[in-house]
Amino acid sequence: MLKYRADIRTLMVMATFFALIAAAWQLPWGWSQLMATFVIAQLSFVCAVITHNTIHCPMFKSRWLNKLTQIVLTLTYGHPVSSFVPGHNLAHHHAPQSARDVMRTTKLRFRWNLLNQLFHPLVVSGSIMKGEWEYCSRMRTERPRWFRQLMIETVALVAFVVALGILDFWKLLLFVIIPYQFAAWGIIGINFFQHDGCDEHHPHNHSRNFTGHLTNWWLFNNGFHAIHHMHPSMHWSLLRKAHELEVAPFNHPNLDQASLFGYGLRALVWPGRRLRYDGTPLILPDPIPDESWVPVRGETPVTLAHGAEEDESESEASLGRARA
Repeated sequence: MLKYRADIRTLMVMATFFALIAAAWQLPWGWSQLMATFVIAQLSFVCAVITHNTIHCPMFKSRWLNKLTQIVLTLTYGHPVSSFVPGHNLAHHHAPQSARDVMRTTKLRFRWNLLNQLFHPLVVSGSIMKGEWEYCSRMRTERPRWFRQLMIETVALVAFVVALGILDFWKLLLFVIIPYQFAAWGIIGINFFQHDGCDEHHPHNHSRNFTGHLTNWWLFNNGFHAIHHMHPSMHWSLLRKAHELEVAPFNHPNLDQASLFGYGLRALVWPGRRLRYDGTPLILPDPIPDESWVPVRGETPVTLAHGAEEDESESEASLGRARA
């Protein structure tokens, strides 16, 4: 039923998230619960990455299984998965770092670069929610099936949180609410590393990549960000090979970083300078207002993993030709 066997690991991670919450619920109060909160928060962030992968390339061949997966992922990430789709696909993928991209890193203007990354999710969250609200209001009448799925995910999330809150409010806060907030911060905040100081107009230098094996094992190859923008619907298990063929020979070498952690230390702590990808100081453009990414009436809205089958076929064919 899976499109790719690699997603067996995806399902195992999702199951582990719920198993850890159940196990942590039995722990006595103390340091063990704080450690459990830390581990669950990491898994919630990974599930947010899985959410990102799933909206671009659904895991199952069955439509109803994909809808069920979105409900389950909603409970791991703390946000309806359907609402992730339009904002991410329409705003970020269609026009990265432009006025239409409400997550653009140029909104952050602190002198200390560490603050730019830490507060990036907070600064852009209002614009994201505003756009989601506008889009959902439109889709209530224009795409009722999509809106119904959104409502199902929302009701499931509220029921899950309320039920656990009735059992124990403080455990809900530790093992669910705090991990949800960390996941939301992480999935938006990593965008700062991936795009700040890059050239959104260049065919290959528009994104920063993190090529380390450990990082990409943990984050399902999401370190290969440039190839993801080039082929949004390519399955995550194909990204490393595609990056080696279509990106690495052509992009600036500074944009392939071996370690996410190491790059973060250099960019945010020491020397902590905000630079362009070529090593020159980043000169920020003048602030600009957001442009709405909600399609005008009559324009076809993107609500699902648009062109998934076509894009995957094209990408796999490209890989096949390269191997030959």
